Amino acid sequence: MTIAAGRHELGPDDGTVAVRTHRTGAAAKAGHDLLLHVTAWRAEIEIADDGAPASVVFEADATSFRVIEGTGGIQALGDDDRASIVQTIDDEILMGSSIAFRSTAIEPVAGGTARVHGELTLAGATAPLVVELSADGDGLRARATVVQTSFGLKPYSALFGALKVADDVEVTIDATPAPS
Repeated sequence: MTIAAGRHELGPDDGTVAVRTHRTGAAAKAGHDLLLHVTAWRAEIEIADDGAPASVVFEADATSFRVIEGTGGIQALGDDDRASIVQTIDDEILMGSSIAFRSTAIEPVAGGTARVHGELTLAGATAPLVVELSADGDGLRARATVVQTSFGLKPYSALFGALKVADDVEVTIDATPAPS
């Protein structure tokens, strides 16, 4: 990793938290694969003197999801569709609960990456999560797959279950810490 040693605080001005969902089921063609951004979040990463990450903390406002794009589907998403998706996330899936991740162990991996083991709290439930963390120049990239049912969440479905959101949701963070 090439990020300077010390504590780095990150937020929406420093990068993007993206969430990607995919559709499944017999009526998958009717739905959309979604790209959502989380617009209110903060992260703190501690980099040791040897350049390796020592700890990672992440928190997000579950009511700050915004639909960036919807691909596939019978017709394009309109503004009403986007608003309805965000409302469903707020009211039926995350219910305005907090989202928080705290590292418990960090394992260096070849190629300047690290595997960050920790606990994610989502919709009131806590479960283990592994995040792949890498640095490219001055930027950081984190990637994790969140399995909704691991947190007691039932993936969204419509059309009597013929259209479903896949259980696995991909989360990425691309950020550049401010110079120390």
